[in-house]
Amino acid sequence: MLWMIDKVASMELWPGPWTMLLLFLLLLLLLVPVLWGYSSSAKYFCKMAFYNGWILFLAVLAIPVCALRGRNVENMKILRLMLLHIKYLYGIRLEVRGAHNFPPSQPYVVVSNHQSSLDLLGMMEVLPGRCVPIAKRELLWAGPAGIACWLAGVIFIDRKRTGDAISVMAEAAQTLLSQNVPIIPIVMSSYQDFYCKKERRFNSGTCQVRVLPPVATEGLTPDNVPDLADRIRHSMLTVFREISTDGRGGGDYLKKSSGAGEAGP
Repeated sequence: MLWMIDKVASMELWPGPWTMLLLFLLLLLLLVPVLWGYSSSAKYFCKMAFYNGWILFLAVLAIPVCALRGRNVENMKILRLMLLHIKYLYGIRLEVRGAHNFPPSQPYVVVSNHQSSLDLLGMMEVLPGRCVPIAKRELLWAGPAGIACWLAGVIFIDRKRTGDAISVMAEAAQTLLSQNVPIIPIVMSSYQDFYCKKERRFNSGTCQVRVLPPVATEGLTPDNVPDLADRIRHSMLTVFREISTDGRGGGDYLKKSSGAGEAGP
């Protein structure tokens, strides 16, 4: 009988799983301010965790609103509106120049350099209301973010299945050549003065976003595409080096990604 009493007493004194979880969260809340002040790596991981978590939360809010219209490129306006404030949370200033280079009514193809997930902030800052981005298929399975992107009309390609990727890009190229639509290069300056994944550094800072003049494609044939791509990349790399302040030259940071958009309501 005494053994049973001792056992019941020990069970009452030992905290349950929810109590342990609560204690862990409280300990974590106490440690975060300490680590924030003394560890730049901890500050980096906290900022990136909030960045990704906040985007997922916004996607959850956007899904029911976008679902009212179904899969429609107009939903991109909703996503853009919900994401524009993030730059203020992180103290990132985006200086946009050349926005007047977007054609006012005709369709066009946009190409931009890629550096990190922070590219989302720059692209949301400059892209017009109607834009159909092309993204890797893995994004489709990124929970609420993937669903929100699908509802916004994002075209997903499987980079591992070369046939799928080629078919989508070939269709875009065919449209470009058959309709002679211009190409609009967008260049974002290097983030190295305020963000570096390798160094676990994420501070406030300024990013320049430059919209370059349209590149005409009239009279071009498929044989001209490689030369056209090299010419555009060279002009983008030149501007990247000009507007970046880290002095690294930008060779590893100028990776091409593309999306097709049509200006106007």
